[in-house]
Amino acid sequence: MIEFRFPFILYLYIPLFIFIIFLIFKNKSQPALGEISNELRNKLLINTHFKRINIKDRLLTISLIFLIFSAAGPQIGVRLAPLDRKGIDLVFAIDVSTSMNAEDVKPTRLEKAKFEISQMIQQLKGDRVAIIVFAGSSHMYLPLTIDYEAARLFLDQIDTQMIPTQGTALSMALETGLSAFNEDDSKYKVLVLVTDGEDHEGKAIDLAGKAAKRGMVVHTVGVGTSNGSLIPIIDKQGVRGYKRDNEGKLITTLLNEKILNDIAKAGDGTYVRFDNKPANFKNITKAIDSMEKRTLKSQIFSEYEDRYQSFAIISFCLMLIGMIIPTKAKNDKKWKNRFEN
Repeated sequence: MIEFRFPFILYLYIPLFIFIIFLIFKNKSQPALGEISNELRNKLLINTHFKRINIKDRLLTISLIFLIFSAAGPQIGVRLAPLDRKGIDLVFAIDVSTSMNAEDVKPTRLEKAKFEISQMIQQLKGDRVAIIVFAGSSHMYLPLTIDYEAARLFLDQIDTQMIPTQGTALSMALETGLSAFNEDDSKYKVLVLVTDGEDHEGKAIDLAGKAAKRGMVVHTVGVGTSNGSLIPIIDKQGVRGYKRDNEGKLITTLLNEKILNDIAKAGDGTYVRFDNKPANFKNITKAIDSMEKRTLKSQIFSEYEDRYQSFAIISFCLMLIGMIIPTKAKNDKKWKNRFEN
C-alpha cells in the first residue's frame, strides 16, 4: 500500500515522458551531424563513445524519474507509533424538557445549547466526552469517547421528544453524570450541566457538593433570558400552539440562574449563560483548559511511514554516476592526415 503527501507532483511525469518520446524519435530520424557525410561524421566523432553517452542519458533520465517520485512524498507500509493522550473526562448533561423549545434564545434554547456545545467539542484535544439527556428522567446518551465527530453527530440528533417523562430533574441528571465516571481517580473529571434551571426536585446542590469533595468539578450553563418566553408545542407540522396550565393560562418559562449559580458554587465550578451573544462557551473552555491533565490512555496507532529519502538517495546516486561517466573513447587517434583521402 502506498500513499503520497503531494500527489499533484506526479503530473510532472507527463511532460517528462513526452520529452523522452520526442528525443527517441528525433534521434532515430536524424543522427548526429546529420547534414554531413557518414565518412566525415565518423572521422569527427572517432573519439566519442556513443554507448556511454546512451548509458549516461538513461541514468540521468531514470534519476529524474526517481527525483519526481521522491518529491511527491511517498509513504509506504505502516509503523507503530505510541501516543500518550492527555486530558480529562468531560460529561455534558443536556436538558431536553419542553421548556428548552422556548424561543427567547434564537433559534431555540436547545438549538443554541447544541451549537455552543458543538463548538466546545470541536476544540477538545485528548479529552474524553460523554453526553447525557434528561427531562423528568435521565439517560446516558453517549458513553465516554474520544471520537469527537461521533459526539457531534449524536449531539445534532438531540430534541425535546427523546424523553416522554417531562420535568427538569437536575439531581437525576447529576447522578447519571457522576455514574459515567467509572474510574477511581475523580481529579480529572468534569460535569457540565446545561439547562434552563427549572429544578423540580431540589437535591442537585447537595449532589454537586458531594461530587466536589470527591475531586470532581461541576460547571453549570443557564440557557435562556431573565425575561423568559412562552413554551411552544411542536409536532411534525411545526408549532401548533403554546403550553398552558390547568387553568388555561399561557405558561412563561424563566431562566432560574440562582439554582444554577448555587450548583456551580457547590461543585467548585463556573456558571455561564447561553443567550443571544456569540461564543458563550469560552469561559467554561478556559476553566477546562486550565485544569491539570493526566495520561488517560497510551494508544498505538498504525500510520504510513515516509520513504521519500530512499528514492532521493537513489536519484542522487544515479545522477552522480551519470555525470562522472566519461564519454571519450580510449583510442585517442591523432588528427594528422585524418581528413586525407
